[in-house]
Amino acid sequence: MIIQDHSLVNEFPNQVELIQELNLSDDTFHKLYNEYHELDREVRRIEEGLENTTDEYLESLKLKRLNLKDDLYSRLKQAESA
Repeated sequence: MIIQDHSLVNEFPNQVELIQELNLSDDTFHKLYNEYHELDREVRRIEEGLENTTDEYLESLKLKRLNLKDDLYSRLKQAESA
């Protein structure tokens, strides 16, 4: 199975500089960014077979990751228009 890369830089390649800037200057963005990447790492470990869990738990992690990505994207769009 091919495991997709869901890092924010990969998800939003046109906004790499803004991601880096907000990660350094906005404490809330930084917290959400770290939380997103921790979830992504956990999902990847499960998908790679390094950790076992239920399908329901994996799906709940993916949903949390998606919600965080939506929140981070909204913050990126707000910063772009500011």
